Amino acid sequence: MYAIVDIETTGGHANAHGITELAIVLHDGEKVTERFETLLNPCGDIPVFIQHLTGITNEMVRDAPMFANVAEHVYDLLKDRIFIAHNVNFDYSFIKHHLQVAGFDLQCRKLCTVRLGRKIFPGLPSYSLGKFCRQMGIDNNERHRAMGDAYATAQLFSMMLQSDKDGHIAQSLKQGSKEHSLPSNLPKQHIDTLPDAPGVYYFHDNKGKIVYVGKAKSLKKRVKSHFNNNRADLQKQEFLKNIHQVTHQTVGTELMAFILEAVEIKRLWPKYNRAQKHYEYAYGLYKFEDQLGYTRLAIDRWTKYSAPLYTCSSLSEGYNLLNKLIETFDLCPKLCFIQKNDKPCPRNATKPCACQHTETTLRYNKRVNKAIAYLKDALLTFAIRDKGRSDDENSYILIENGEFYGMGYIKQNLLTDGLPSIKSHLTQYPGNGYIKSMVANYAVNNPDAKMEWAS
Repeated sequence: MYAIVDIETTGGHANAHGITELAIVLHDGEKVTERFETLLNPCGDIPVFIQHLTGITNEMVRDAPMFANVAEHVYDLLKDRIFIAHNVNFDYSFIKHHLQVAGFDLQCRKLCTVRLGRKIFPGLPSYSLGKFCRQMGIDNNERHRAMGDAYATAQLFSMMLQSDKDGHIAQSLKQGSKEHSLPSNLPKQHIDTLPDAPGVYYFHDNKGKIVYVGKAKSLKKRVKSHFNNNRADLQKQEFLKNIHQVTHQTVGTELMAFILEAVEIKRLWPKYNRAQKHYEYAYGLYKFEDQLGYTRLAIDRWTKYSAPLYTCSSLSEGYNLLNKLIETFDLCPKLCFIQKNDKPCPRNATKPCACQHTETTLRYNKRVNKAIAYLKDALLTFAIRDKGRSDDENSYILIENGEFYGMGYIKQNLLTDGLPSIKSHLTQYPGNGYIKSMVANYAVNNPDAKMEWAS
């Protein structure tokens, strides 16, 4: 009925590491009925520190069978049984991966003795296998060897079967429970108390530090989805191992969740967030005065502490904008770095031009300043008014002069008298091009939610 498994490996994830020793203890719900153990050739060197930890050396496994040689027997022992291990997702990911490579598709229900231990024997100082066994009076003289740890885990499980007065084992095995898929250190109640509402969630490590930030249309569904698969790669296994707590913030809409996630990733710089960490504006429209006193406009790469007149996500967007200003305000394409050869610009055929120093700085700069004023006027100020966190409030997201200002909530019975009043209720947040683009796209697709003011 039950198969208690322990493995020793060359590393922390199955995609790139092998198994050096495997032990399976079969249990019928009352007693151990069969044992299987074998050393395995991992087809690679065992790191020195792992040799010292387990006592398994390269010499010991040189003539041992490879996993493929025992795969069929291992599959026969595990199929149709409940797979049990201490931190089950680690052992299961290795066994499932290496069986799959050998042509066998293992599909088992799982139980984790770390998670069960916390429920059936609550309040112990530690649930690591060595300390847990000592606290329960179980001797294990072969620590960090597969059969020693597997048999100790089997003894722990026998004690759990006897002491499980509240039916935690049966509950964990119920179809749809999914508890076995949760990280071994994450209490199920953290998932159960999540709301079915949009928001941002935070995964914390054993010291409480936030290691991942995510957004969700439904917090409960999204957090659960992280644990729907048990990939064998390093990133997934390390991620699961380090999650000890989940907290959250609810917001009014999915758009607000996207924005808050982007803000929080920039603020917290979580270990496991890779997307958005390095998102910035790509280019900017800059002005400067040259040695002759002409005000010049140029598209250049955006830098962190620069002050562009306008930011854009691509070079083509920047050049399209600059060409429009050149055409509208009769600016010199050479002084704007659009025309890059040594020839006079086309304006010279009919009128004096700054590029040939035949137009005064005062006259030319006046047109440049008009272009800059036009650009500022063209940067819209608008708000997105949408659902709040409850029926008696609305949410607001504000873009002011083309830049993200912030967001917040206003009670529906609270009269507002325009932009200053709305701003007084909002929390100001740092923005970036990613946020600005999201809000702008939402405004285009949801015109009824848009409130607009003149800049």
